Amino acid sequence: LQLQASGGGLVQPGGSLTLSCAASGFTFTVYYMTWVRQAPGKGPERVSSITPGGTPSYYSDSVKGRFTVSRDNNENTVYLQMNGLKPEDTALYYCARGYATPYDYRGRGTLVTVSS
Repeated sequence: LQLQASGGGLVQPGGSLTLSCAASGFTFTVYYMTWVRQAPGKGPERVSSITPGGTPSYYSDSVKGRFTVSRDNNENTVYLQMNGLKPEDTALYYCARGYATPYDYRGRGTLVTVSS
């Protein structure tokens, strides 16, 4: 079982990034998937969740209106489109299998740094 996030990097405030999380080793199409982030010195924060069928089911208040979650069940991949990035979005972003904590599996993250 593997969840591999990618797409992070350094971006200026107001910029955009799209994160991807490629899943393998399980039946991706029957699971909710969730993006979680952890900023330096802080605990994990649930960012967004999506149903097995591809309907966004949760956004945190801090990202609502700026981030969009989606998935491609043919490619076993979940995405997080991030627009209007702010310095406070700086964090390690990872995807997890499940709707809410405790997730039964999480992958390695990808680092997003928002700075001028």
